Amino acid sequence: MTAGRATPAGPQSDVPPAADGSSTELAPLDVVVVTGLSGAGKNSAGRVLEDLGFFVVDNLPPALLQPMVELGARGDLRRFAAVVDVRSRAFSSDLQESIRQLAEAGHRPRVVYVHARNEVLIRRYESVRREHPLQGNGRLIDGIDTERELLTGIAGDADLWIDTSDLNVHQLRATLEASFVPDGELPEVVATVLSFGFKYGLPLDADLVVDARFLPNPHWVPELRPMTGRDAEVRDYVLAQDDAGAFLDSYGEVLRLLLPGYRREGKRYLTLAVGCTGGKHRSVAIAEEFARRLNAEGVPATARHRDLGRE
Repeated sequence: MTAGRATPAGPQSDVPPAADGSSTELAPLDVVVVTGLSGAGKNSAGRVLEDLGFFVVDNLPPALLQPMVELGARGDLRRFAAVVDVRSRAFSSDLQESIRQLAEAGHRPRVVYVHARNEVLIRRYESVRREHPLQGNGRLIDGIDTERELLTGIAGDADLWIDTSDLNVHQLRATLEASFVPDGELPEVVATVLSFGFKYGLPLDADLVVDARFLPNPHWVPELRPMTGRDAEVRDYVLAQDDAGAFLDSYGEVLRLLLPGYRREGKRYLTLAVGCTGGKHRSVAIAEEFARRLNAEGVPATARHRDLGRE
């Protein structure tokens, strides 16, 4: 069977209002339960769903699944995911019963079962020098076999099976996006445009770095020196320079080329760093303008200023 479609990640304008506190009727949620073999990648799958806009709870006992969903339904939560591990001999039946109760309550539960071949799981466990949670005093393969047996029931009810034996993290992401993102719609990239001063060092978390020091420095204009790139006078001065508009236009084209590729490769967050000498005038004004243009083109962007106020 294949999994149903989830609503897209990111800002939403069509989120239903929260349930009326005076009413006992709860709005239905999209619920995804991620389970499967230890070492197969359940936590990685949970992180992908979080990037897709789900509220994710890790290592949730089956008995707490329905209370957590009902708690979220009383607020504005509409997408909920839980990573559920083997915890007892009754794990499978407990989880199956919780999922049945969620469906009867009107929610939309779906199960993602993550698994891998035995030799792959053994190699992964040996690489991190950890014991299998069900290994006990036996061998690693004994723990894996016991877990497979315990998961037989829930595995048979899964909406989506993912074999991670030959998948890397990017391929795992693509598999989940294909099931939980509407047809042809890739999750958006969220951008941070960060101004900084070169004299304080490069930002370590920058994906792209551009240099605004080719523009005349407002520091040498006495009336502009005490101001910052957030002030209209400095902003107008910087953006009025001969090459400023061409620079912004040209780098905007570079971003238009890069962003679809970032989406395809599963990158969800982009940090564009804009530097000048001290991070006070030129880089601030350019960063603010980059953020404004990105937002105007539908890319959520925020301007941040690392070194503003250090001088």
